[in-house]
Amino acid sequence: MNAPAKLNLSLVVGPLRPDGKHEVETVLQALELADRIELEPAPALSVEGFPEDTLVRDALAALRAAAGSEHWWRVRIEKRIPVAAGLGGGSSDAATALRLANATLAEPVGDERLHALAARVGADVPYFLVGGSQLATGDGTVLEPVSLPTDYAVLLVLPHGVRKSSTASVYAALDARDGARGFESRRAALRAALERVSSPRDLATLPPNDLCSSPLAASLVALGAFRADVTGAGPTVYGLFERASDARRAADVLRAAGQVWLTRPARLP
Repeated sequence: MNAPAKLNLSLVVGPLRPDGKHEVETVLQALELADRIELEPAPALSVEGFPEDTLVRDALAALRAAAGSEHWWRVRIEKRIPVAAGLGGGSSDAATALRLANATLAEPVGDERLHALAARVGADVPYFLVGGSQLATGDGTVLEPVSLPTDYAVLLVLPHGVRKSSTASVYAALDARDGARGFESRRAALRAALERVSSPRDLATLPPNDLCSSPLAASLVALGAFRADVTGAGPTVYGLFERASDARRAADVLRAAGQVWLTRPARLP
């Protein structure tokens, strides 16, 4: 089964909540770029193909405990999404493994309980249980489907020599610069912009990423992207293009700056 990557088409971050997490308002879009997950029942838990995995293991252990199951699973991960890039690959793998493992149970866990299990594993994991275009609020686990255009090309650029900062450190830097100030007005602007989106170019009116920025975004716009920004906590930068041919030309130019991937938004089946 495919485990898709995601973009944060907009990410507005607010103050710390009582639970120690930040309030967020973010527009999430699944991509055709995806890992592949294979899963089957097994006498012991094993995850092959990606030794660095922790989220799939955590997710399956949580499911086994919640279901009171005596069984484990063997999982094979084929990585295609760049690791530690802000594209949610680990969270997507965990969500996909949860869905596949749950389907093998004699009494599968219900949707609400599965969502709660996913939220305990990571803030992005519940999103990948549903995918598509979603507005995520609260700590990022409260989801609302939104209708967005998907007829555009996506160019992803992972800059050479840039290592992903921990998500905690990125949020700490936001707090240090008082980046949550004005959250309510930015959240209102995001909601208002979402209501006006009817064509791909309208996505350019969404507020930018509060957590991160990159000079590569300006390069992507200069090369024809109608919107460019960092996704998640970075460091991947994305550009949205009306024509795939323009995205391919931009990719050729930017290969000197970073690894590139061409993809498109994933539509729900």
